[in-house]
Amino acid sequence: METGGTMTLAFELAALEALSDPNAVFNDARQWTKYVGVVSEKPTYVVTNFTRKRRIRQDFFSGPRGVEESLENVERQFDTDRHVFVGTTDEDAAVAEKTGWEFLAVEDAAEAAGWELADETADEDPFEGERRDDWP
Repeated sequence: METGGTMTLAFELAALEALSDPNAVFNDARQWTKYVGVVSEKPTYVVTNFTRKRRIRQDFFSGPRGVEESLENVERQFDTDRHVFVGTTDEDAAVAEKTGWEFLAVEDAAEAAGWELADETADEDPFEGERRDDWP
């Protein structure tokens, strides 16, 4: 990825779920982006639950809006040279094109940045069933 200028990086929730360590990805991305966040068609509580369990600090999230409206709002609110949307589907690519964002498939983003994709055989949610008092 280009490192000149400033960048806003948005992950579709499914793209973030496809990565083995989303928290490390966000921490890494903060080294070369100005803003990084999550957008999704899923309800706000789903995104919040996912990011909270992984201790991901996001600069923005879609809230009650869908991906298209969220990308438009983020672009208006976060003035950077580039706006890059990391997704997983042709639909994600189409939304990026429609809103003027650059699209990057999660596999390509992972390869370019040195991020690991999640093991397809791993549990969907490694924190499922854990209570806060069970944590070290």
